[in-house]
Amino acid sequence: MDVKTSLATQSYAQARAAAAPKSQAAGQGGLAGQAAGAFAETLRAGEETAKSAMAGGADPHALVEALAQTELAVETAVTLRNKVVEAYQEILRMPV
Repeated sequence: MDVKTSLATQSYAQARAAAAPKSQAAGQGGLAGQAAGAFAETLRAGEETAKSAMAGGADPHALVEALAQTELAVETAVTLRNKVVEAYQEILRMPV
């Protein structure tokens, strides 16, 4: 390997390490990341409760409560998505 190739390889390795995404410590995620995590956890809990109810392990009240929480989470996510789309469309309508 010649000197130029070796130098290029070293430069690439240094640049790659500098540009690598840094993982955030637990609990230090952004607001959107925390919201997405809470949404996923709500859906997972609802699914687990539904599976348990089908197997006879959960009472109907817990199932209805889990389904209501899941429905609320999905409606919130859809509303948030609609607001983001509306904002994006409004930005596109702005004159340059």
